[in-house]
Amino acid sequence: MDKTETGVTVRPAVIALLTDAALVTLFAGVGFATHSPDAVSVWGIAMTAWPFLVALAVGWVVSVAWRAPLAPLRTGVPVWLVTVGGGMLLRLLLGQGTALPFVIIATVTLLVLLVGWRLVAAAVRRARARAR
Repeated sequence: MDKTETGVTVRPAVIALLTDAALVTLFAGVGFATHSPDAVSVWGIAMTAWPFLVALAVGWVVSVAWRAPLAPLRTGVPVWLVTVGGGMLLRLLLGQGTALPFVIIATVTLLVLLVGWRLVAAAVRRARARAR
């Protein structure tokens, strides 16, 4: 593993950040395709995803996620909350949709995605540790 001078392992943090970004993009892509099935494009998905991706980056900084990138509670929950809240705030400021059903669906979906994969990873790590 690659370590920085502070002893933080770099590879898991990069993989976790890329996983988060991929899942947020997947969320935006599915949402875009659901509401605009005849107009699906990389540009359309990018325009839908970017407020949440910006908020995701802020969430990583606010939670100092690179210190424990795989931790479901310490990292996953704050990253999820900032991603949903910040993404919705940016959408609101841009005049994009923030209807209550969308907020609820986004909140639950991003919870399952951003915290859920970390819970699965933690369970796998525990199972591997027991198997040793």
